Amino acid sequence: MNDNLCYLNGRYLPLDQAHVSVLDRGFIFGDGIYEVLPVYGKRLFRFDEHLARLQRGLNKIRIRNPLAREGWLERARHLVAALADKTGAQDQLVYIEVTRGVAPRDHVMPEGVEPTVFMMVNPMRPPTAEQRHQGVACITARDFRWERGDIKSVSLLGNVLARQMSADQGATETIMFRDGFLTEASASNVWVVHEGAVLGPPKSEHVLEGIRVDLLRELCEECGIAYNLRPIAEADVHSADEVMLSSATKEVLPVTRIDGEAVGHGAMRGKPGPVYARLHEAYQRAKAAQSI
Repeated sequence: MNDNLCYLNGRYLPLDQAHVSVLDRGFIFGDGIYEVLPVYGKRLFRFDEHLARLQRGLNKIRIRNPLAREGWLERARHLVAALADKTGAQDQLVYIEVTRGVAPRDHVMPEGVEPTVFMMVNPMRPPTAEQRHQGVACITARDFRWERGDIKSVSLLGNVLARQMSADQGATETIMFRDGFLTEASASNVWVVHEGAVLGPPKSEHVLEGIRVDLLRELCEECGIAYNLRPIAEADVHSADEVMLSSATKEVLPVTRIDGEAVGHGAMRGKPGPVYARLHEAYQRAKAAQSI
């Protein structure tokens, strides 16, 4: 893995030969934005949506986008092809990071600095068949991260701490609540199903606008499933008929235990539900139709 090809500031080179300055503001301040793009069969999934979110993040922290669409696409495809040729991996993840660049350490944003651009690829490690068949366990916690969860910042210490909490308990994710209402998990969006409707928290500065937010809306429309974004109280999560996670790596994944208690009701209690099953199938169709 360490000698996989990557891209750094205009050069393709082995990952173990890529180096950035200790004065890079991404290293010093976490002053940067990142994206993770899924790749299926060497084709980029929802590429334009990921690129639009990258642009929104750069705008929010006032970093100039160093590449046009075709530049990002060319570099991503080059790295994907190189990894596929080397390892045979057809399904991959493309990681993009843009930092403000190298400058003397000062909290004030420097002017005229060239952004640092880094890209790498890794084989995708999707959920296992067992996880899809049995569902996964999550824990809950207070959302103690910073107030700008809408920015996909490389400053991820809060998310790291939250994810470690679930890892310490053998769980897949930490579902978080702010002032008693659902925000998201440490590295996933969270969805609940009530009376057949898929519900997610509304867009806000506390929640990252996941690419799968709009995708699940499209899939729900395709499947005739009601969909709504609205405030979701913690009690509504624990009483849901189904709970699901979504992310670039998880796609859509059923949660069947939260804080040690089974999710759902009746015969489906503690089992992946029917809404998840329909969305998972629709997601697989979307992968073939929406990749470039």
